Amino acid sequence: MNNPPVPFVVAKLKGFPGKRAKRPPPEPAALERCPEAPSYLPELAREEWNRVAPGLWAIGLLSVVDTACLAAYCASYALWRRASEELDSLTVQTKAGDLRRHPLIKVISDSAADMVRYAGEFGLSPVARTRLAQGHQPPPSKFDGLLAGPEE
Repeated sequence: MNNPPVPFVVAKLKGFPGKRAKRPPPEPAALERCPEAPSYLPELAREEWNRVAPGLWAIGLLSVVDTACLAAYCASYALWRRASEELDSLTVQTKAGDLRRHPLIKVISDSAADMVRYAGEFGLSPVARTRLAQGHQPPPSKFDGLLAGPEE
């Protein structure tokens, strides 16, 4: 299985193992500020967009072409949150009088799984941030400690 491509910013944080020079992607000339939330997103999704998009834009992990993916994350978040707020009981009673699992539990589970998957694409999960942080330390140099004094 091939490794999926990663954004240049993420690759730069991890460091480049090869000796070939890497070219950064072209700078977005047309937009100097973070893209606005798409108008079709519900209010809860727009709130989430306004919470995460500026930070992603500031560190270069969001561009204009990524808006659909971030919108999908925000829509999943809104669905998860709305279903979670509406859930009042873990079970519902059927017409026959039996108890069964509330249907909103499936909606919550599916939307949470989608949300976590999209969040990983933008480094919005603890695991994704750990992967970024692991690549941020420079490799040790053979010259480390060269100028240090003698050990006592």
